[in-house]
Amino acid sequence: MYSSAAGVAYIFNLIVGTGALALPNAIGHAGWLISIILLFVLGTLSYITTTFVIESLSIANACYRRDKKDDNNLVVGRVVNNLDDDHYRSASPVTRRDGKSSDKSPLLSPSSSHDNDQSASHVGVSINGAVEEDFEISKNIEMGEMAMLFFNKAGRVCFYICIIVYLYGDLAIYAAAVPKSLRDIACSSISCNGTSSSGSNEGICWSNGFTRMDVYRILLGVFTVTMAPFAYFNVQKTKYLQYFTTVLRWIAFIMMIVLAILLISKNKRNGKSITPPIANVSGIPNLFGVSVYSFMCQHSIPSLVTPIKNKNNLTRLLFYDYALIFLFYALIGMTAVFAFGPDELQDIYTLNFQDSCEATDVVFLRYFLGLFPVFTISTNFPIITVTLSNNLKALFSSCSPSSPLLSRILFPTLAVVPPIAAAFVTNDITSLVGYTGSYAGAGVQYVIPALLVLMARRHGSEIYGETAIRQNVHKSPFFRKWWIYLMLIWTVVCLSFVTVNHVLVRH
Repeated sequence: MYSSAAGVAYIFNLIVGTGALALPNAIGHAGWLISIILLFVLGTLSYITTTFVIESLSIANACYRRDKKDDNNLVVGRVVNNLDDDHYRSASPVTRRDGKSSDKSPLLSPSSSHDNDQSASHVGVSINGAVEEDFEISKNIEMGEMAMLFFNKAGRVCFYICIIVYLYGDLAIYAAAVPKSLRDIACSSISCNGTSSSGSNEGICWSNGFTRMDVYRILLGVFTVTMAPFAYFNVQKTKYLQYFTTVLRWIAFIMMIVLAILLISKNKRNGKSITPPIANVSGIPNLFGVSVYSFMCQHSIPSLVTPIKNKNNLTRLLFYDYALIFLFYALIGMTAVFAFGPDELQDIYTLNFQDSCEATDVVFLRYFLGLFPVFTISTNFPIITVTLSNNLKALFSSCSPSSPLLSRILFPTLAVVPPIAAAFVTNDITSLVGYTGSYAGAGVQYVIPALLVLMARRHGSEIYGETAIRQNVHKSPFFRKWWIYLMLIWTVVCLSFVTVNHVLVRH
């Protein structure tokens, strides 16, 4: 258990991660004004869906708590006088969704019959004095468990496919970012006294004729041999490792902001003027994907929110968190585009300081910022690989190998090979982040939370009644149903725009 302030700090650290390193490049190519507007909109929508996840988590806790009461036969004496046998039989299996009942019901099932509504209202009245306690968030129920509880078979399959595609993209980004950072250090003169050999992938890196892409793939092979074996073990992230990476992240980001501000001041003194574009429509699709990726936290909210001691002002604290993150992203993006200009911004922002003696001529700082993605991303890669392996095992549980040993080899291999193969083909971090955030990321951040809270409310209403759901202390401030439909419409419109843009660019 930890305090509200610590919980908010954990969520802040979760959101402000690798995506922030790809943000300056996306802002530079989309235009600084339109980027600020889109960042504000996407940050607000991410906050809304985060409150959806918290409300769904509270209803899931109520459902599990109701099951526990039923198992202990504690609820019988409280409701038996208010329900006849027929009503009780119809209400009892609601909480536990067995395979037969859930598979036959659609993902967006129609409202319950009038009789079921009446029974639900009776249940809500009979336990009205314990509604607030029942909806208290005390059990960590991950999104996968909530999908099992509230979705039918088709909905669960769609959920796992969306999560798995997102995790594949996440791992591909990590697998490309680490060797690319190492390659740029190996192929460049980190001292300002030498000449930098950074450039395109086809540029010569070493005197023996290796291109930069060759060196990148060699280092990717080293990264694979070093990190892939961890996928076959149950790796857990210790709190000390989390503290270490958090400290490194904050030192690096503060350094980059300060150095960028100093570079802006230096450029003004030297009469060098950098005027980035205000708006560029062609850069919006990629900015959308990168921004969605940069605000991603919904899949980890249950594990971060549950241990918080006092959850009374949770939505307000999250609002402050998102406001601070927006200001932070705006600060790092604005200082980047006005310090380097959109044409000079690299897809991993730390590389700008590693390759530019104008930004800093301190060798230690250039090494530190150049290696920063290596330290932080390498510690996350095995953990996400294990998470992906577990999700693959859950998705293909019906056809998984009967041998436990074969299963332990098959699913980690399926988790490791595709993202490594994608990283061998391309090291374009901006495109990887853009595609991952635009499609799978939009599903995880917008569609799943919206449908999850919609089904959770319907499911909870069948047990406790609509009045109890409306009085849930953890209900989203955006409780009206049209917020859910707005989220779904927004997702469809944005993905359509992004897809059409990608098609037009290709042709």
